[in-house]
Parts: sequence; C-alpha cells; structure tokens
Amino acid sequence: MSSQNTPYKTMTQLELVTLAQNDDLKALEELLRTEQKNIFATFSYLSNKREDVFDLTQEAMLKIAKNLKKLKEPKNFKSWINKIVTNLFYDELRKCSKRPDTLSIDDENDTCGAHSIINSIPDTKCKPNEKCISLEMEEIIRAEISNLPGQFKIAIVLREFQGLSYEEIAEITKSSIGTVKSRISRARSKLQDGLRNYI
Repeated sequence: MSSQNTPYKTMTQLELVTLAQNDDLKALEELLRTEQKNIFATFSYLSNKREDVFDLTQEAMLKIAKNLKKLKEPKNFKSWINKIVTNLFYDELRKCSKRPDTLSIDDENDTCGAHSIINSIPDTKCKPNEKCISLEMEEIIRAEISNLPGQFKIAIVLREFQGLSYEEIAEITKSSIGTVKSRISRARSKLQDGLRNYI
C-alpha cells in the first residue's frame, strides 16, 4: 500500500508512533494532530494564562516531534507525553516564582498555574437553562482548581483527566506513590469543600 493511500486516521496510536519513528512524516502529522487537543486541554487546567497555554502546547508538540525516535517503547507513548507536559509545567512554575508579586508553588492560593478552558467536561445535550447551569458549574470548578497548589494540580489533573495510575504519576512527578496518593486525596478534599455549596 502506498503512503498516499495509507489510512492514517484509522490507525491506532501505537501504529502511528511506530511509523513516525521510522520517518513517516504523514504518520507524525496525524499523531500530533490527534494529541494536540488533549495536550492543550491539559495545559488549560494547569495554566491561567491563555497565551501560556498556546505557547506550552506548541513547545510540547515540538519536543514530541524532535524526540520521538528516542522513545524506546512505543507503547509508553502516553506516559512519555505526560512527562513532557509535566516538565514544561514545572519549568513554567519556576519562571512564575521568579516574577515579582507572584506566589510560591507551595502556596495554597497559588494562581500562577491553573485555570482556563475545561474541554474535557462532556457537553451533554440539554435545554438552554440547563446549558447555563452547566457552564456556570464549569466556571466554579475551574476557579476551585485554580486555588490548588501546583503539585496538587498536577496530581489531580493526571489522575482525573488523563486517567493515569498512581504508579505512572509517581514516575512522572518523581514522587513516591504515597506522596501521590496524599496529594490527590488532599486535592479532592479541597475541591469537595469548595464545591459543597453547589452540589
């Protein structure tokens, strides 16, 4: 089958990664296209500045394209991407901590690193008044996430929105599994407290 007729859009992620590692530019293009929205959504949870979300997404895409051949196990592609995203966010947090009038990464009210579009929340079919309630709830959830410390944000986003295991999050964040579980538990507790009056 010629490359022009290869049904890239119907291929699995693993197939695309394998082809892209073998210099198939069409496969790489399709792989980046399918991952871009997810990466953008992840950064949207972590960064409160839309321009930073765009910049971080573009930087992540470039890193993926440049370093894909270094990935030894194509089946670990998702975890590898999340490492890139997490490292870029850590870099952004360090930049934020050096800016005047910003708060520490450990500050409970850290606003340098989280909120924006919550694309992952399902857009269910509903009446106009229900739609308004849904959008209002998104804003409330976004605001509550923005109040979480940086480490809590990363842990809860990787767990709840990326679906990673505790082990994967521990590896990505270079933390113990116990620390990851503690951060996620505390993040959930804080979110529940903040949403108590709404749900």
